[in-house]
Amino acid sequence: MTAIKLTQFSHGGGCGCKIAPALLNEILANMPARLVHPNLMVGTETGDDAAVYRLNEHQAIVATTDFFMPIVDDAVDFGRIAATNALSDIYAMGAQPIMALAIVGMPVGKLPTDVIHNILAGGEAVCAAAGIPVAGGHSIDSPEPIYGLVALGVVHPDKVKRNVGAQDGDVLILGKGLGIGIMSAALKKGELSEEGYRQMLESTTQLNVAGSTLAHMQGVHALTDVTGFALLGHLLEICRGSRLGAELEFDRLPVLPAALELAKQGYAPGAAARNWDSYGKEVMLPEGLEAWKKNLLCDPQTSGGLLVACAPEAVADVLDLFRQEGFGYACEIGKMTAGEIRVAVR
Repeated sequence: MTAIKLTQFSHGGGCGCKIAPALLNEILANMPARLVHPNLMVGTETGDDAAVYRLNEHQAIVATTDFFMPIVDDAVDFGRIAATNALSDIYAMGAQPIMALAIVGMPVGKLPTDVIHNILAGGEAVCAAAGIPVAGGHSIDSPEPIYGLVALGVVHPDKVKRNVGAQDGDVLILGKGLGIGIMSAALKKGELSEEGYRQMLESTTQLNVAGSTLAHMQGVHALTDVTGFALLGHLLEICRGSRLGAELEFDRLPVLPAALELAKQGYAPGAAARNWDSYGKEVMLPEGLEAWKKNLLCDPQTSGGLLVACAPEAVADVLDLFRQEGFGYACEIGKMTAGEIRVAVR
C-alpha cells in the first residue's frame, strides 16, 4: 500500500459519503418542474440508478455519474473501486457500458502527482476490463480527494430494468456479500486484517456484468444495486416504486466473513445510523434484534451487489447466471409481498 494514506484526507469514504436519504429528499423538495421530454424514459421519479433516453426504437442511452472520497488508502485500489462502483449503475439498468469520463478533484500540493496518477490508472484499468475507454473528463483542485466517473451505456428500450415493476410473490436475490461499510470503518481505525482487506477489495472491484444479461430475462421484474443507502434503503426504493412490501430473512443474507466478525464487535460507519434515521419508520424489525444486525441492514455498500426481484420460476436461471459470472455470494434473501409499503425483517 502507498505511504500516503488517502483516507486521512477525507471526512468520509466511498458510498458512505452520500447525503442521507431523508436530507436528500428535503433538499430536492419543491424543486421547479422539470422539462417533460417524450424520449426521456427514466428520470428522477423513483430514484433509479441512471437516466435513460430513447434514441430510436432500437437504442436507448443510459447515463449516470458517481464519485466519492477514498474508502481505502492505496491509490490504485481507490481508483478501481470508484470506477467499478460508477459502472454498476449502468449494469443495474440492464445496459452495456460504452464509454466513461473521469471526475477528478484532488488536493494539489498535498498529494504527490504519482498518487493522483495511480488513482486515475486504477480507474482506467477497470474501464479497460469492462471494454470501454475513458474518453476525457474534468479535474479541479479540491480540499479532499474525489474520484469517479460519468458512465454511459446502451440498451434496447424494451430491455431497460428499473427499481419499479416488482410483483407480489417475486423472489429477492442479492448478488454480493454485505459489510463493506463496516470493513471501511475498521480500516480507518487501522483494525482491518489483511484477509479482511482482500475480501473487501475483491467484492468492490467485481464488475456487476450480470446486469446486462438479466435485462434479457423476462422473469426479472425489477433491478437495482445496493450502495450508500444500504440493503434496506434500496429495497425500500423497489417497494415504493412497485407499491408493494417486502420480507427479508436475516439469516439468509450473504455477509463477507471478515465483516461479520467486525459487525459483531460493534464496528459500524456513521452513515448506518443516518440511514436508519431516514427510513427506519418504514421497516419492521423483530423484537430484540441485536444492534449489530440492524447496523448490517443499514450498512452503506460501496460497489455493492445487484438486487433482483424475479418470478419464482426464474430463480434458478438468475442464480445460475450469477454463479457463471463468478458471484459466489449470490442467494435468495426474501420476497415481495402485497400490502403495506414497508420492509419486514424476519
